[in-house]
Amino acid sequence: VRTGNAAALHAGPAVLLSFVVAGIVCAFAGLCYAELSSTLPVSGSAYTYSYTTLGEFAAWIMGALLLLEYGLAASVVAVGWSGYVVSLLKDFGIVIPPQLTGPAGYPLLKDGVQVVIDGVPVFTQFNLPAFLICTVLSILLVVGVSESAKVNNAIVAIKVAVIVAFIVICGATVLMDLPARIAANWTPFIPPAEPGEGHFGVGGILRAASIVFFAYIGFEAVSTAGQEAKNPKKDMPFGIIGSLVVCTVLYMLVAAVLTLMVNYKSLNVPDPVAVAVDSMGPQWAWFAGIIKAGAIVGLTSVVLVLMYGQTRIFYTMARDGLLPRVFSAVHPKFQTPWINTLTVGLLVAVAAGFFDINILGDLTSVGTLAAFAIVCLTVIWLRITAPDLPRGFKVPLGPLLPILGIGSCLYLITAIEAKVLWFFAYYSVGAVLVYFAYGIHFSRLQQ
Repeated sequence: VRTGNAAALHAGPAVLLSFVVAGIVCAFAGLCYAELSSTLPVSGSAYTYSYTTLGEFAAWIMGALLLLEYGLAASVVAVGWSGYVVSLLKDFGIVIPPQLTGPAGYPLLKDGVQVVIDGVPVFTQFNLPAFLICTVLSILLVVGVSESAKVNNAIVAIKVAVIVAFIVICGATVLMDLPARIAANWTPFIPPAEPGEGHFGVGGILRAASIVFFAYIGFEAVSTAGQEAKNPKKDMPFGIIGSLVVCTVLYMLVAAVLTLMVNYKSLNVPDPVAVAVDSMGPQWAWFAGIIKAGAIVGLTSVVLVLMYGQTRIFYTMARDGLLPRVFSAVHPKFQTPWINTLTVGLLVAVAAGFFDINILGDLTSVGTLAAFAIVCLTVIWLRITAPDLPRGFKVPLGPLLPILGIGSCLYLITAIEAKVLWFFAYYSVGAVLVYFAYGIHFSRLQQ
């Protein structure tokens, strides 16, 4: 969803290297997740790990960070979903008014130039498709949509098939005139630095790494299987590093094909793959339709899973007394936390409908990086306070890798735009105030 933005504004074709940087940072955090999941007898999540080891206040902060990692991530993916839906509908002659396909108050552009009607500049007002998909999915979650293993496997197969088809078929067209495409779109591979924070050059690669880091959200689910692994000391690092290597290679191949097919300057859109397949010409319209439809199916499931994860985090926090009890109230018929789910749906839908995908994505990355840093810190803290605790898996090289994890996460945070970091600072202060105004007085520990 954000690969095009990372390439267009920050790294150029060198966005491939940004995926490597982000993957290495994730590896540090993933190994720390693995140690915690194989050590603590609790269901695997950053919130429960923090609650068990660092205490209630740290758990509250982690819960606030996970709202950015899951809640805002759902909004970002919904905006990307909107881009692919708008593109696919346009192929069938159905055009949604452009003013209703973007965040509020942003210039409506055509070929990079702001649209002007009767001398009046036109601005986008609301991302209607993104708002609608979040609303519909929240209602489905209330009713109780649970994906069976077969359905989930089918959706994963569709996602992988779309990625592989894009790499193979589009890659083949690229190879037909590779020298010309390299000269036109990959020269220079690392565009020279320009004024501004993280615009090309090495700084741009690192800035783009903080953006494409978004693509790795959810990888920590691999680490939560530590208690089920037959040989965790061997299986966990292999599973985590192996999955990250596979994902990184796939991401790099997609980014390579994208930036060779279309000049990176044209990719600052929420649906970069659609832009690339459309550039193949009308004779490939059938293939473009398949890719877009597959992307829509895959992104729909991602939004659903992220929203579901956020509702379960709120549910757990409410049971711990850190949020009002109403967030753990279960619907008498559907047996789902319906008020919680509708609240999450409203927050996600409003964010997707009114806010820019780049700001939402950066906030998601900041929250996720901060959460990963705390997870790495938790491993160090537990090593000090409970050195004799049985561990099915231990992060190798003592405290070195957790320290590298903390440092790399914090460094990528500093690469994000200052205005986003200021917003994150205000958000964090607000979270602390809410804890001392409500959570500390009504928590289960205090009771």
